[in-house]
Amino acid sequence: MSIVINLDVMLARRKMASKDLAEVVGITAQNLSILKTGKAKAIRFATLEAICRALACQPGDILEYRQDSAASE
Repeated sequence: MSIVINLDVMLARRKMASKDLAEVVGITAQNLSILKTGKAKAIRFATLEAICRALACQPGDILEYRQDSAASE
């Protein structure tokens, strides 16, 4: 997938545990794990907003577009 989730990076920068973020955002630790590992197919803007608020960051800090090497060939 061309969309990369940098949630681990932001959690490390903020020195916050995943379970703490899940609690603040109001989602389960399992759903946060799915998001962190890039297995999620979608994210609600409300969830993204809550994550950005909790981590004091912008959506672009969490989501990144990287062109697939196969797509560029």
